[in-house]
Amino acid sequence: MDLGIILTLAFFAFAILVAAKSVAIVPQSDEYVVERFGKYRETLSAGINLLIPFLDRIEHKVVVLERQLDAFDISVITRDNVEIVLETTVFFRVIDAAKSVYRIRDVPLALRTTAESIIRSAAGKLELDDIQSSRQQMNDEILKNLRDASEVWGLEITRSEITDVRVDEATKQAQRQQLNAERERRATVAKAEGERSRVELEADAELYEATKKAEAIKLTADADAYAVIKKAEADAQQTKLIAEAIANNGQPAVDFEILKRQVDAIALMASSENTKTIVLPSDVTKTLGGLAGLQDVLRRPDGA
Repeated sequence: MDLGIILTLAFFAFAILVAAKSVAIVPQSDEYVVERFGKYRETLSAGINLLIPFLDRIEHKVVVLERQLDAFDISVITRDNVEIVLETTVFFRVIDAAKSVYRIRDVPLALRTTAESIIRSAAGKLELDDIQSSRQQMNDEILKNLRDASEVWGLEITRSEITDVRVDEATKQAQRQQLNAERERRATVAKAEGERSRVELEADAELYEATKKAEAIKLTADADAYAVIKKAEADAQQTKLIAEAIANNGQPAVDFEILKRQVDAIALMASSENTKTIVLPSDVTKTLGGLAGLQDVLRRPDGA
């Protein structure tokens, strides 16, 4: 083969190699860490990037997608000295590819170790009941502390979850007894509150009844007083009329009023249910006759 052809082919091969070394195509889910002479040069983001061939070298290809650590168990002693096991998982992603490769070698192991320390510290400040009832609050605290610790590694902790809280059988039995006692206490309180409500309602009913009775007595007394007043007014009016009649007619009017009262008394006695026989004195006829005579006298305009 001709030497010129060989040199031409070699030149084209070298040119292709240089072109290949000069261009780096980075996928959307990755970032490439470039070194020059063994020293960090730059981080390539998604798309087409240009390099200096034979000087720049892609040393690390870092996945920036969100990832999840495998669930792991952490043994914890709570503030009330109960040993529990917390099943935990952590979600994270790389936000600085250079830090994630130059500051830490094993990211999952580092995150797991840090998470264990933070979770033990957070759970140790709480009692067992608080851990079970305030799991979200503890998750938020763990997430904040993990973010602060992992920032130096170029990582972002997106979520930290305590997926399960496991206790031994003896603790479960004690919890069941405590739960039964709490239920009995609530039932006793509910019964006492119901009894108190019943007593209050009965007292209100009695008070209402007594109030209405007092109002009825007051109304009756007012009615009696009104009747007495009206009777007194009627008697006064009658007395006034009698006085006027006496003033106008003199003694005949007095005699008439006396005879009238005697007749009324006889009529009242006759109407009594206990009356069987009425014996009238002999002067009753005279009384009745005198009453008729007085009526004639009183009818006269001049009383004569």
